[in-house]
Amino acid sequence: MVTRLPGEAIASMAPSSVNGEQPPNSSDNTISTEALLEQLQSDRLWLLQQLDQGRWPDLRLDLAALERELGQLLEQAQQRLGS
Repeated sequence: MVTRLPGEAIASMAPSSVNGEQPPNSSDNTISTEALLEQLQSDRLWLLQQLDQGRWPDLRLDLAALERELGQLLEQAQQRLGS
């Protein structure tokens, strides 16, 4: 198991809100709702990958439940936006 310091990014991770980096070409702080939903979906998938790799075994059940709820919330938001 590799332990990382808070805020320390994995070299292979793409920029995301999870690792505290901004995607390229994001010069301003405004973000569209669609872009926000895409970023949250990306972060949800990252969390799922981490859980599948065995990270945070003591929090696995709680994080898995959070991941499922986030997935449902994102699905509802996308339906309401018609995307």
